[in-house]
Amino acid sequence: KALTENGGDIETAMEWLRKQGLAKADKKASRVAAEGRIAMAADGGKAVMVEINSETDFVAKDENFVKFCDLVAKTALASGAADIDALKAVAVDGSTVEELRSALVLKLGENIQLRRIIVANSDGVVGAYVHGGRIGVLVDMKGGNVELARGVAMHVAAMNPPYNKASDVPA
Repeated sequence: KALTENGGDIETAMEWLRKQGLAKADKKASRVAAEGRIAMAADGGKAVMVEINSETDFVAKDENFVKFCDLVAKTALASGAADIDALKAVAVDGSTVEELRSALVLKLGENIQLRRIIVANSDGVVGAYVHGGRIGVLVDMKGGNVELARGVAMHVAAMNPPYNKASDVPA
């Protein structure tokens, strides 16, 4: 159909198909995406966590979704993106993160959204822990080592506190 619509020109047909897919992805954007996972990447005194949501827990466990989440976290760490809009614009293998997200929406058939990002960039020690893909904790410490910071992060995750931003610190 794409070739017929575009006079047999393969390049034009491919572009037409891409645009058709983006329109379908835009239609799905209004659907609620309340499931998902937290992806984490760390290197030395720097760590990042990104919450990426899907409509169902089935998609949140899908291999393609998990790979996308890992790629987004690694991209966020490498690029230094500090907010979601900056992260969406980062180029990865000839596409932006946003274009990869749209392609995944088409492949999996669900609304997928990059919801929030938190970055720890310290001259101290940063420990990170993600439990079950749903609870993520970053700990920035002065002194100690990465293992201790990760251990503290694990204990905080076990308490499952209702904190959701860097300024919320338990007393």
